[in-house]
Amino acid sequence: MSEATIMDATRAPRAADDTERASFDPIKLVIFDFDGTLSDSGEWFLSVVDELAKRFKFRTVTDDEVEMLRHRSTRDVIQYLGIPNWKLPFIARYVRKLVYKRHYEFHLFPGVGEMLDRLRKTDMRIALVTSNAEPNVRAILGEENASKIEIFSCGSSLYGKAPKFRRVVKRAGLAPRQVLAVGDETRDVDAAREVGMRAGSVLWGYASETALAGVAPDVTFRTTEEIVEYVSMNR
Repeated sequence: MSEATIMDATRAPRAADDTERASFDPIKLVIFDFDGTLSDSGEWFLSVVDELAKRFKFRTVTDDEVEMLRHRSTRDVIQYLGIPNWKLPFIARYVRKLVYKRHYEFHLFPGVGEMLDRLRKTDMRIALVTSNAEPNVRAILGEENASKIEIFSCGSSLYGKAPKFRRVVKRAGLAPRQVLAVGDETRDVDAAREVGMRAGSVLWGYASETALAGVAPDVTFRTTEEIVEYVSMNR
């Protein structure tokens, strides 16, 4: 899919209505997901999925199935692939090792570095919560971009973001309603809602716009520029 298709700058972010917004305070902290949100890692993961399926004995998928699964929730995808929950930590650990060896194959989405820079220049606090390992994340971000992130909380389990969110919010000395969490999957929205944070979804990552609409994030973003604009209007 082309960058022009993914990042259609002619459309504004879909923000929460006045009723929803009333439950939130001005944004003091933005928590980003990493893979699929800051890092363009989708093609890489597809390139190793057959290896993972063979090693951990779950079903492989065709290109058509990959597209179909983008329209489903994270839990539905795991179930479709036939992966029992007990295997998920082992798969995650193995993937982290692969990423560590091949981190040079990863790149950030266009505009991510500028977005982080603009947020920090307005004194917005930035954190990162991800299932990836911190050395991998720092290597892919690069030293300059990594320096703009105040709090790293890495190595979360597939469905373990909510506890990580709570610890980051507590460490930052804030209330959940003062925080915007930005991710690309339905589970990111679910975790943000569990904690009581504002949930934002990017439309250039793994989950399709249809799948994300099904969990109704408070705001959706088509470009990194829209994230900066939304934070500026709600701080």
